[in-house]
Amino acid sequence: MDVIDAFILGLVQGLAEYLPISSSGHLEIFRQVLGLDLSGAESLQFDVALHVATVLSTIVVLWRRFVPLCRDFFGWRRHSEGFSYVWKLILSAIPVGVVGICFKDYIEGFFGGDLKIVGVCLCFTALLLAFAYFCRTNPLLSSKSTNKPYTPRDITWIDAFIIGCSQAIAVLPGLSRSGTTIATGIIIGDKRDRVAVFSFFMVIIPILGEALLDVVKMINGGEDAVVSTIGAVPLIVGFVTSFVVGCLACKWMIDLVSKGKLVWFSIYCVIVGVLCICI
Repeated sequence: MDVIDAFILGLVQGLAEYLPISSSGHLEIFRQVLGLDLSGAESLQFDVALHVATVLSTIVVLWRRFVPLCRDFFGWRRHSEGFSYVWKLILSAIPVGVVGICFKDYIEGFFGGDLKIVGVCLCFTALLLAFAYFCRTNPLLSSKSTNKPYTPRDITWIDAFIIGCSQAIAVLPGLSRSGTTIATGIIIGDKRDRVAVFSFFMVIIPILGEALLDVVKMINGGEDAVVSTIGAVPLIVGFVTSFVVGCLACKWMIDLVSKGKLVWFSIYCVIVGVLCICI
């Protein structure tokens, strides 16, 4: 991988992480287009490094909300809204943590492989986004006695776990993490703007945890550490590019979700998904 390849992949990651089009799926597509021959483990490790950059961009863009959360949580303000909010984020990270620990080798097999898997997952993302858009009322949560539509609410503990389960499923390339988690939150009745911010915050714990494991491998001289396999310079270029573009895309995405315009991305996902399946 050279610097230009790393720049392009960083650009793709920074934009696609926040848009509901699957950053992992698009990284797979562009690796094929650029002719990069990486193993599943190498692809996954480089993706994690780029995800760390977008996590940092999330913190930068949402720092006015992030700092109070840290203050409430580490200050042990148990009765504050921020304290419970962080614990909901931790709860949401449990499913993807279990998947990462128990099925990591299996998941790596989906990376650096056939684009048909990416295509199928992109089509599923499109279906989920469309369903969330056209689901004006929630038949599971609306009142059966009055037939009144369900009023969007703040994220509950159960909601946090359900959204966390959707994030665990979205580890597959082509399944948009942001699209899957935001659509899931909307479908079960959460407010669009609240679930968008929650979706961006909830990725911080698993991504930083995975990055910490890579750092431990580097310190221990692991042969599959990302720096030794990809190269330091391309890694830095990809990281910086992903961070800068991510800062711009994060704010844009929150505005799009608030206006309920996710359905247009479902059309894009279908087109790209079908192309991946047919190629």
